[in-house]
Amino acid sequence: MPAMPAMPTTPAHRRKLIEVDLPLDAINAESAREKSIRHGHPSTLHLWWARRPLAACRAVIFASLVDDPADCIAEFPTEAEQRAERQRLHELIKRLVKWENSSDAGLLAEARCEIARSVARAHNEAAPTEPDAVLEYLNRQAQPIYDPFCGGGSIPLEAQRLGLRAVGSDLNPVAVLITKALIELPPQFANRPPVNPDADPMGLTVGKGKRARQIPWRGAAGLAADVRYYGRQMREMAYAKIGHLYPQVQLPDGGQATVIAWLWARTVPCPNPACGVAMPLMRTFQLSVKNGNQYWTKPVTDQQSKSVSFVVQNHGDGVPSGGTVNRNGAICVSCNSAVRLEYVREQAMSGNMGEQMIGIVGEGFRKRLFVSPSVEHSQIAETAEPQWRINGDLPHRSMRPISLPSYGVKQWHQLFTERQLAMLTTFSDLVAEIRTLLTNDGADDEYANAVCTYLSFVISRTANGCSKYSRWRNSVHFVDGVFARPAIPMVWDFAETNPFSDSSQNWNGHVEWVAEVVEQFSTTTNMGQAYQADASTTITAGNGPVIVTDPPYYNNIYYADVSDFFYVWLRATLRYIHTDLFAGILTPKIEEMVANELRFDNPRQKFEEQLVKTMKLIKEQCSREFPSSIFYAYKQQEQESGGVTSTGWETMLTAVVNSGFQVVGTWPMRTEMSNRPRSIDSNALASSVILVCRPRPDDAPTASRGDFSSALEREMPPQLDQLTRETHIAPVDLRQAAIGLGMAVYSRYRSVATLAGEPVTVRQALMAINDAVDAYLREQAGELDSESRFCLDWLREYPGGRGDYGTAENLARAYGLSVDHRLEQTHRLLAASQGQVTLYDIDDYDDGRGYPAREPATAWECCLRMAWQMQTGDDRRGVAGCAEVARIAGDRRDSVERLARILYDIYNGRNDSPRAVAFNNVATAWPEITRAAARPPADRLLD
Repeated sequence: MPAMPAMPTTPAHRRKLIEVDLPLDAINAESAREKSIRHGHPSTLHLWWARRPLAACRAVIFASLVDDPADCIAEFPTEAEQRAERQRLHELIKRLVKWENSSDAGLLAEARCEIARSVARAHNEAAPTEPDAVLEYLNRQAQPIYDPFCGGGSIPLEAQRLGLRAVGSDLNPVAVLITKALIELPPQFANRPPVNPDADPMGLTVGKGKRARQIPWRGAAGLAADVRYYGRQMREMAYAKIGHLYPQVQLPDGGQATVIAWLWARTVPCPNPACGVAMPLMRTFQLSVKNGNQYWTKPVTDQQSKSVSFVVQNHGDGVPSGGTVNRNGAICVSCNSAVRLEYVREQAMSGNMGEQMIGIVGEGFRKRLFVSPSVEHSQIAETAEPQWRINGDLPHRSMRPISLPSYGVKQWHQLFTERQLAMLTTFSDLVAEIRTLLTNDGADDEYANAVCTYLSFVISRTANGCSKYSRWRNSVHFVDGVFARPAIPMVWDFAETNPFSDSSQNWNGHVEWVAEVVEQFSTTTNMGQAYQADASTTITAGNGPVIVTDPPYYNNIYYADVSDFFYVWLRATLRYIHTDLFAGILTPKIEEMVANELRFDNPRQKFEEQLVKTMKLIKEQCSREFPSSIFYAYKQQEQESGGVTSTGWETMLTAVVNSGFQVVGTWPMRTEMSNRPRSIDSNALASSVILVCRPRPDDAPTASRGDFSSALEREMPPQLDQLTRETHIAPVDLRQAAIGLGMAVYSRYRSVATLAGEPVTVRQALMAINDAVDAYLREQAGELDSESRFCLDWLREYPGGRGDYGTAENLARAYGLSVDHRLEQTHRLLAASQGQVTLYDIDDYDDGRGYPAREPATAWECCLRMAWQMQTGDDRRGVAGCAEVARIAGDRRDSVERLARILYDIYNGRNDSPRAVAFNNVATAWPEITRAAARPPADRLLD
């Protein structure tokens, strides 16, 4: 990819690759793909929210340390040599970001050697080339990579993978523990054989018979083997203690089956005095809709006993549509009385919310079995008596991520049934017994503590998958954990899983998830360190660290509150192993850098003060040789006169600028999945924008508002051209990326002021940047054919595309057109009837309408045809269908992409998500469309 325009920087250092050019398409593709990789991926070790993809972190760290060839004149004196060297580095990055290459020792050695070469240039010395010598050199000479908001540990992990000293810190002890498990523990036990009695200390035997061979214990394989062995020991020990609480279910044919999950519904008393039953609150009555199966649970009312029971049906006849509860209220299945949701909350707060079994899911041969609930199974569940309960209060009242206090749930142990508490406390107590087993088998204290730490993560995974807020997914026959998103909302019907089954959310399965991650750890590295620290007061890495970080996103996620779900179990298990991390009853809240409206009187002010303080500290301590990189992905927009602003972005950028940083580069990286809950059928941000910063020179100039505006007008258009025409950034992300481009101009000045001497604030700068994007998009419209410009002006004037014929004719004449002849008959862009003109919409351009009589077609028709192709869902459509349209567009093809971006912006501004998404998809897929169009055409898709 050609270089993005770089802002001026002080010449006291060599520019790094991240300040000049990156192979962004490859990084984005691997970042998006990585989200679908599960087994063995570090993100599956323990849940954390809003993790950055490892591919993006790896690329950013590498590019932050490697010199750009243009600043290495002695080695690459000509532009041709510089381009060739830059391309070589790009090819290395493209290989480096692939997940399947993340453990490739040869590739990692190559990448480490490149970093060492750049470090050596700065020290005017020769770099070593032998892998062990390179590691030692980087440990001694390279600045550490430091992430003061380490969260799930992605950035420190990738720094360590690249052979660098990795340091992470976080206020949240759960985040610190995860990072320790990623970067501190594995290198300590590299190449160590397992201690369990079933393992051969000489190596792991693979294969059978004559093909069997022994592989010496390498990396963290021995550690993983012990996690597996002692995890399974825990299961057997737990089953001996509480197995009677998990009986098999009797099948209608007289056989028995292991239970996968018991399905429950919450209940409240019906307010109708003539009824009085316990009203079941259910999202749906359907237990299975997979592969056309129709299993559902039928409510049966007994008026005499004032009770409701359930019988599982295996046919689709009479299945009630929907359930009995929604956001507005509930309906009694017995008397059809409707109640408001406020009544349900009142009953819950009064302690009148109960639970009733509505079905049982059993293990069959390659299928799920659905069985009616039984009195025996309900009674067994009621006999469970946990030996103790976890401590800790939920937030004192409902908040955005946790609504449970509105329903009387005030303590963390209330998120679990008595049987679930008995199970989880049993496993938690067993960790101490397992530690004794480990030491008896020959483990030293540090190794025993490490294995127990990973086993505590298995308990965390089990708690997430076995709670009163876990859901049964009837379409895939799977139990979802509590955290489908970083929140704990009310769940009306839930699945109580059986940890001793072999199916969804079972204990051994969780053990294997954790062991697979441990097995993948790279242990041929330099040591990493993770600390608990407040980023606004403490920098835990010395020696001028290179800052690569992902700060909290204003109020997007309340990390402390939701992580308490895990903290209470981790503390119960590990407070004598990691004493410093688990000294408190719950995670720290007051110091947390989140704009929490329930915790602080002025959450925005609190967030800004902490963020500015943190950025100033980072700026004072960070490396001067290497840039600092900040991931940010926030899209809370506020409409104000004069433009659109973003509270999250404003606070972040104000902190960056006021701390003395200058933005010297900006990169939009696709770091979110398109199928995550918030982005389906929406324009949710799917990119992190990476701000590349350096300390602003002390002698930086001041500027007037006019100077700033002129610089935006001069510099933004070519940079936006690069983003759209070369990088092919998605329209949904264009304005976010443009923020970085504009702030690179704003932040180069010590201050920007009006003629009256008033400072131009970051908010005002953001509005000016948005205005610059608007001007750019308007300019793009000038490249369109006359017919398309008419349609665009008409759509802007009439949002529904329908208006007066006379007005349309006057507008058409201004473009040398006529409504009846050129626009309706020749190009078929609109319909004129009864004095009205109506533009054709996307759905009017289905295959049946055919192509216009003359080619090339207008950009307008081609663009709407492509939008139709992208939304059909037909395998023969999509990119292939768009390629057929692109061939018809001829030399107007590039104008089609321009128009798609303009139409996205129009419909997004009108909150018309379906149309905005359609045009966003066209522009985002443009590289694939043009490649497909360049290939020999297949049979025409359209008549």
